[in-house]
Amino acid sequence: ILVKGIVPYVKNWTKPITIARHAYGDVYKNVEIKVPGKGKAELVYTAEDGTEIRETIHNFEGPGVIQGIHNTDKSISSFARACFNYAIDTKQDLWFATKDTISKKYDHDFKDIFEEIYDTEYKSKFEELGIEYFYTLIDDAVARVIRSEGGFIWACKNYDGDVMSDMVA
Repeated sequence: ILVKGIVPYVKNWTKPITIARHAYGDVYKNVEIKVPGKGKAELVYTAEDGTEIRETIHNFEGPGVIQGIHNTDKSISSFARACFNYAIDTKQDLWFATKDTISKKYDHDFKDIFEEIYDTEYKSKFEELGIEYFYTLIDDAVARVIRSEGGFIWACKNYDGDVMSDMVA
């Protein structure tokens, strides 16, 4: 928010930065367990036909904590399209960043969905308008935002959005 008489903390921010925050699932619809002691924590998915996918989260030697988060491809796709449409409407670049090198399934799903939707539905329109869709790791995005002049939309997952909104504000 730019207010006359209040100088932005980052001097090179001369244009607004719009934070697009995905608002479904993640830590806001999580399940948490305070682990009381030694034992095994597992993540289990049971399909309608009864088949299971089971992964060990951690073998606890003592107390700890676990958390389960979720998201849906439908929600991620809807968020991606909203971001791409807003970028087109405002003729601004769109940045998207996750931590897919660490979260090789959860965050990578966001990255893949954004990329597929961009390539199949939005790439030619972005090129026609001379705007860019840009993906990078969240750590790189933070460094780029600090060095930027602003003037773009920054799409963040729920929990990334909280941190980034605080940083930009």
